[in-house]
Amino acid sequence: MDFKEGEILYFDKPLGWTSFKVVGHARYHICRAIGEKKLKVGHAGTLDPLATGVMIVCTGKATKRIEELQYHTKEYVATIRLGATTPSYDLEHEIDATYPTAHITRPLIEEVLKRFVGEIWQTPPAFSACMVNGTRAYDLARRGEEVELKPKLLVIDEIELLECNLEVPEIKVRVVCSKGTYIRALARDIGEALQSGAHLTALRRTRVGDVRVEECLNPLCFKEWMENNQSKLIIHHPI
Repeated sequence: MDFKEGEILYFDKPLGWTSFKVVGHARYHICRAIGEKKLKVGHAGTLDPLATGVMIVCTGKATKRIEELQYHTKEYVATIRLGATTPSYDLEHEIDATYPTAHITRPLIEEVLKRFVGEIWQTPPAFSACMVNGTRAYDLARRGEEVELKPKLLVIDEIELLECNLEVPEIKVRVVCSKGTYIRALARDIGEALQSGAHLTALRRTRVGDVRVEECLNPLCFKEWMENNQSKLIIHHPI
């Protein structure tokens, strides 16, 4: 493996880790293994700290492929709580409003989910990395400022209802979608379409392109993985 020339690594991002932390963790252990002080490392597709699953990390010259890799189709498994909303549409913030759910049935949920398959317009969450006049939207939102984001056209290839527990009430769905889809915003929109509210309580990215989460490296075991593959590493010695 030649990390300076360029390698692509696939990690299963742990819960609570930022995407930046995964990149920093990988860079640190790679640099130690190959004896470099600096190495270009980046990721293709951010995952929120409360999400887990497939995260692509590119090194060296392979960082030029980041934009290409970001366009790969993604698959998620999302758990959505019905009847309540939060400002961030996930568990980053406390519930700010509750809504009726007695009218919600499994057939209604299945019917509503069909409306989100195909090309849809989606407004990104205020608590997102979208840029607003040179500032991240989440920085503005956390300061209590009003954030207005324009809807974006995206594609959802599939939505499958995996579980439906109306006692909680909660659903679990599998979503196959294009780049730029916010599953938190999808949860918000599903709640509104059900004439209620909703927010995300768990999210796992299970696939990017053809790479499934079962094939990914655990960052917590990356140091040992590097040590086990030491003989395969190309070390660039200064001339």
